[in-house]
Amino acid sequence: MVDRAETLRHWLALIRAPLIGPVTFHSLLQEHTEPQAVFGLSRGVLEKSGLKATTIEYLLQPDWQQVDADLAWLDASSAHVLLIEDRAYPALLREIPAPPPVLFVMGDVGVLGRKQLAMVGSRNPTPAGRETAYDFARHLAANGLTITSGLALGIDGASHEGALDADGLTVAVVGTGLDRVYPARHRELAHRIAENGALVSEFPLGTPPTAGNFPRRNRLISGLSMGVLVVEAALRSGSLITARLAAEQGREVFAVPGSINNPQARGCNALIRQGAKLVETAEHIFEELGGFAAPVNIEPDDEAAVSAPELDAEYRRVLESVGHEPTPVDMVVKRSGLTADAVCSMLLVLELQGLIASTSSGHYCQTS
Repeated sequence: MVDRAETLRHWLALIRAPLIGPVTFHSLLQEHTEPQAVFGLSRGVLEKSGLKATTIEYLLQPDWQQVDADLAWLDASSAHVLLIEDRAYPALLREIPAPPPVLFVMGDVGVLGRKQLAMVGSRNPTPAGRETAYDFARHLAANGLTITSGLALGIDGASHEGALDADGLTVAVVGTGLDRVYPARHRELAHRIAENGALVSEFPLGTPPTAGNFPRRNRLISGLSMGVLVVEAALRSGSLITARLAAEQGREVFAVPGSINNPQARGCNALIRQGAKLVETAEHIFEELGGFAAPVNIEPDDEAAVSAPELDAEYRRVLESVGHEPTPVDMVVKRSGLTADAVCSMLLVLELQGLIASTSSGHYCQTS
C-alpha cells in the first residue's frame, strides 16, 4: 500500500525545485510516473533530461527541512494540499493546459467542486464600478453561485465582500504562499473567505508576491470557473489577461458595459466588441449559463428604500452634470453654467448625501 504521507512529501519537494513549473513537472511525471522516482535519478540521467544546473543540484539535495515545514502547516484543521491525482482536485481545473500539479487550500476543499463564476476588474475602480461588482456578487451568490476572484484591491475585494454579505460562498485564488496575505489590508477579508469558502494557491508556503506569479494566478481563476465576468478594466490590465485565458479554456466571458468617457470601462467595451456577452443584470448571466438556481429578486432593505433627498433646481443641475463615469470638476462647471465656487460647495453637499462619490483622481460620479 502506498504511503500517502511519503508520497505527499515527494510531491511537495518537487514543486519546490527551482525552474520546475507545471509543464516541466508534468513532463517528469509522464517519464518517471511518480516524484519519488525523480529524486532517485543520478546526475548523469538528470543532465541528459535537459534540466538546468540549479534544478539538478536541488533534485540531488532537496530541502527536506522546508518540506517538513509544509507538512507541519497541514496540521491546521482548515489547511489542505490537493494533488492533481486526488479525487477532490477540481475537475474543471484539471482540464486546462498545464494545470497546477499541487493546490494549497485554506478553508473548505468541497467549495472548489461547486459551480463558480469568476469576477475580476480594476484595482482602482470608480465608486460605481465597485458598487456594481458588489451588487452582482451579492445577487449571484445568493442564488447559489460561488464567486471566485483574486483577493486584489478594487473589484476583486468588492466581489468577495458581496458574496460574503449574501451568506454565500467565495474562493480567493492568490499569487503567494498561503502563509501570506497580499495585499496586507485584506487580511481580515482573507480570514472571512477561509471561513466561508476557500483560499487557493499553487505556490508553496513562503512564496512572495512577485510579478510573474499573477498571470499564473489568473489562469486558475478562470480555470476553476464556468465563466468570467469583467466589471471594470482598462485596455491594458490583468483582467483582460484573465478574460483571454478564459476564452482559450472554453469558458464564457461576460462584460459590464461602461461610458466611452470612462478609461476604466474601455477594456470591458473592447471585450464586448470582441464577442464577450454584454450583461446589465445578474439574470443575463443565469440565462447564458443555465442550470443554476432560479434567480430570486433581492428586495432592498428599509434603509435603501428611503427616498432620495429633495433637491432645489441648482443642486439638481449640478447632480445631472455629474456622469456615471468619473467627471472632472471643470466639466461639471461647464455643464451646469454655475461658478466654480458654487459647484465645489454643492458637490460636497451631494457627496455627504450619498448621491455622488469622489474618485482617487479627484473626479466625481453618480452613485446610482
